[in-house]
Amino acid sequence: MNSNVRVRFAPSPTGYLHVGGARTALFNWLYARHTGGTFILRIEDTDKARNTAEATQAIYDGLKWLGLGWDEGPFKGGDCGPYFQSEREEIYLRYFNQLKDAGHLYEHGGAWRFRSPREMVALDDLVCGHIEFDLTNPETHPDITIRRPDGGWIFHFVNVVDDIEMGMTHVIRGEDHLSNTPKHIELYKALGAKPPQFAHIPLILNRDGSKMSKRDQGAAIGGYMELGYAPEAVVNYLCLLGWSPKDNREIIDIKEIIELFDLPKINHSNAAFDLDKCNWMNTQYLLHMSPERFFELSLPFIQKAGIPYGTEAALKPVLAIIQEKTKLLSEVPDRISFFFTEDYAFEEEAVEKALKVPGALEKLTILADRYEASEAWTAESVEATLKATAAEMGWKNKELIHPTRIAVSGRSVGPSLYHMMEVLGKERTVARLRKTAEKFA
Repeated sequence: MNSNVRVRFAPSPTGYLHVGGARTALFNWLYARHTGGTFILRIEDTDKARNTAEATQAIYDGLKWLGLGWDEGPFKGGDCGPYFQSEREEIYLRYFNQLKDAGHLYEHGGAWRFRSPREMVALDDLVCGHIEFDLTNPETHPDITIRRPDGGWIFHFVNVVDDIEMGMTHVIRGEDHLSNTPKHIELYKALGAKPPQFAHIPLILNRDGSKMSKRDQGAAIGGYMELGYAPEAVVNYLCLLGWSPKDNREIIDIKEIIELFDLPKINHSNAAFDLDKCNWMNTQYLLHMSPERFFELSLPFIQKAGIPYGTEAALKPVLAIIQEKTKLLSEVPDRISFFFTEDYAFEEEAVEKALKVPGALEKLTILADRYEASEAWTAESVEATLKATAAEMGWKNKELIHPTRIAVSGRSVGPSLYHMMEVLGKERTVARLRKTAEKFA
């Protein structure tokens, strides 16, 4: 454990939280938790024309949903704030004047540029290994601008200043920043500061090998939140985009991932994004999670849909019988709605096939009589009564099963029929059978 480790996620609030950004935040968070260090959230909001409050909120919401709580930053505070670049003007001016007084800056067309020392820059990256950059040719490596003519700051400068001021020991970011790193190392040197250790993680690519963009399917973390993925499934999947436990396992608890995670174990090769694999992983998590967790994750979707479920005690048995086949939590309200109203809709095609056949409604009435006379009411007893009634009357089981399912739910598919009737209860089941027989008579 190295409690001195300090890492950060420093997004720009110019759009939604992208899968690539979330993966970067996750790897920083994992390294902080693995080492016992500190994970900092810093909002790089110097681009006033493109920043939005909605994008900032999307960052907060996405990180919280993923379970990536930060130790310092907005709402948390800390000794190195403010944690918004827009509030750090005095700090940038101080470092700007330091560079200017030392002769490292010159003005060009109203902008201020950093005078490169024109030398080779070596980097020992914790993921990419030893790399040397030739910055001697001004044609291929022109001097970088650090301040615009309007006084606005350029990313390269404020990023380095903030990492110095906030005591970053490691900078873990996407490989697309690798070309910026030698320029940043020059700035560190000019400011008399020791650079952090760098770890550039592989890019996330689409199946066709193209770099994943904000327009691609599955790119927005908000989409997973809205559709109702299990956050732990998405975290598990993101962990595998550039890292693995080296034993071919895919479903891994986050506590074990924290224990195993380390920067040298990150893959060098680019990661391929596979939404189908993510979907599979999500179904596995939903299937095997505790009923309590399934209830916790489902409840916001149920409340948003306005399902009048009454009490938690009434809702939990219903969720228990639909959990096994649920693929997305956004499906839950529709799958449970008929449990909590007697005014449920009937599928027209199902009615035609199961209820409008000769004798179907009479069968429902007979079955209702049998159920009304029964004393036990469990899934097993409900099944036994139905099959005994079919045998006694000389019917096939399916001649009762299909009409009964439509009668008590209005639908041709759903959870186990017998468990569904057990949860509905004897009184409601019998009433629905009789009401359906009358409705379509």
